[in-house]
Amino acid sequence: MKKILRYFFGLLLLIPAGLYAQDRNEELVAWSDARKLTWNDYKADPSPESDAAASTTTYLAISYNIGASGFSYKIQSKFSKTRSWGRHKSEYILSHEQAHFDIAEIFARKLHQRMAEYKFNRRTYQKDLNKIYQEVVEEKEKMQNDYDDETNHSINKEKQRAWLRKIADLLDETADWADY
Repeated sequence: MKKILRYFFGLLLLIPAGLYAQDRNEELVAWSDARKLTWNDYKADPSPESDAAASTTTYLAISYNIGASGFSYKIQSKFSKTRSWGRHKSEYILSHEQAHFDIAEIFARKLHQRMAEYKFNRRTYQKDLNKIYQEVVEEKEKMQNDYDDETNHSINKEKQRAWLRKIADLLDETADWADY
């Protein structure tokens, strides 16, 4: 019987940086092109209620400060070591899970682009920034779901290869916004 891969992505809106997790002892890793996930990063015990091969938890968070001259913000794309687990640990499954983290990074960059393009309005900024964040998160969730649906959680190897190429291309296309 083939195991289905599942993922979980935590979405946190406009919160102070560093307060993602309710558990202050949560171990987080920032996305980096130079540092790929390894199975040693998956420290949680597999869920007994799940038949998934692995579960990846990521966070896309933004914090902002309002000053006299406008606003500044900080975006973070993180992987949770303490909430992620692997039951069937192969390089193939790990590459599927890494791609979920890469998708989160793509949308961190898109969020950075949208925030940089935003014209600050002191009267409406909370509503405006919330809208920007929600739109980016909805796009990200759609891509995450499309990725799993089209690859059948990595079971369809041809679709998996195509998606890995697509994700690599999107990382290249959004590279100008990686300096968040």
